[in-house]
Amino acid sequence: MIILVMMETWELIILIILLALGISPTILAVVDIRKGEFRGNDKLIWLLVVLFMSIFGAILYFLIGREQKINTKN
Repeated sequence: MIILVMMETWELIILIILLALGISPTILAVVDIRKGEFRGNDKLIWLLVVLFMSIFGAILYFLIGREQKINTKN
């Protein structure tokens, strides 16, 4: 808390922007997983990977996991 008091306004703004950029891929991945259909326990596994591995889990999901979704379009 003392560090935040000692920071300048522009430093706090940069810190907030960096935190938002770090958290947003994880949030987007969780939302995408929740809306999608997966086989078996794949949905639970991807949720756990994304939540426990944060940004790295989100990157893995967007690179690998989206291909594992079941296509429900007829």
